[in-house]
Amino acid sequence: MEEFAEIKVEGKTIKLPVITGTENEKAIDIAKLRAETGYITLDYGYKNTGATQSAITYLDGENGILRYRGYSIEELAEKSNFLEVAYLLIYGVLPSANELANFEKSLAADINIDERVKNLLASFPAKAHPMAVLSAAIGALSTFDVDSQNPNRSKEEVLKTIISLTAKMPTLSAWAYKNFNGEACVNPKAGLSYIENFIYMMFGKDADPVIVDAINKLLILHADHEQNCSTSTVRIVGSSNANLYSSISAGVSALWGPLHGGANQAVIEMLEAIRDSGTPLSVWIDKAKDKNDPFRLMGFGHRVYKSFDPRATIIKKAADDVLEKLGIQDPLIDIAKQLEQVALSDEYFKARNLYPNVDFYSGIIYKALGIPTEMFTVMFALGRLPGWIAQWKEMTENKEPIGRPRQVYTGANDRPYVAINNR
Repeated sequence: MEEFAEIKVEGKTIKLPVITGTENEKAIDIAKLRAETGYITLDYGYKNTGATQSAITYLDGENGILRYRGYSIEELAEKSNFLEVAYLLIYGVLPSANELANFEKSLAADINIDERVKNLLASFPAKAHPMAVLSAAIGALSTFDVDSQNPNRSKEEVLKTIISLTAKMPTLSAWAYKNFNGEACVNPKAGLSYIENFIYMMFGKDADPVIVDAINKLLILHADHEQNCSTSTVRIVGSSNANLYSSISAGVSALWGPLHGGANQAVIEMLEAIRDSGTPLSVWIDKAKDKNDPFRLMGFGHRVYKSFDPRATIIKKAADDVLEKLGIQDPLIDIAKQLEQVALSDEYFKARNLYPNVDFYSGIIYKALGIPTEMFTVMFALGRLPGWIAQWKEMTENKEPIGRPRQVYTGANDRPYVAINNR
């Protein structure tokens, strides 16, 4: 039986359909609200607005649940690898051994980048922020794949573009890092896995399996996260029939913001501030508890997860493994571990669900690996790429309409133009 919600406006009652998701999520379909009443809804930040129906990611923040295509993040992080998860997100199913092998082979065959893109990256100044470089480089790829700009391409042609961008993303990311350091780009090396090649292009040497495993888990945990700021950006840009490269480039720019992808960078900057202050950690804990103090603990709690971040439990083990393997002696790491213990045992933090989240532990891992904070968000983008692609692909295949939010105008009323000499 179809379910409806009723809304009464200026004495008129209209029925709006109720949409129920497969996990019993409820939504009121307001598509006809303006046409029938002249009213729109006002929802700053779209916190209560569903812009689409999606079969990609399920997120239950109240109960700490995250699933990709129905598979729990815990199982995927433990039993799969990043390319298997990328295949799952993009194609909708877990690959067979043969399908995964062919996927890996296709990526390896398309990993190289036109030398002119390398020249483009070389034209940026040293210390140019890697996210700016990455966004520009991804957009530039569309000029080497002119057919990608045709919105009426066949599914097979679209998948070729998807493979090409997925294959080249580690190379572009590593080259952005090299440019930031003022170093020469390192070309990919045949015979290495997707993640091994990325690490090789970053550091010019083969990676330890513990480090490969940690980065593999980090990329899986960041692969998609429902309709967040950058994912919504990818979808709304793509809704104009913009090509995949420009849509993903826009997503990179959205992710760059410190309120989104820059959270793990903010964790390290907070730890540096605590270290440089010379004051005991207890002083900072007291500041965090004082609601009148502007100081906030970065990397604790989450905007969506209200009980715990399921990704943090997984990545904490990887962080411990990396620190043990590398034998890191770093005051920042010591401060981080002390903060972690306080948050997990202090009743103030426990009562408010201010647990360490995935950004806290990912920042620790990247710091331990010697990756500069400016690169943290690039690592995020590398992991998020398959989710962005899956969201763009779903939106285009469903032929969703161009995104066009409304507004409530609060400016001046109609007024006559005054000549400049009379102002």
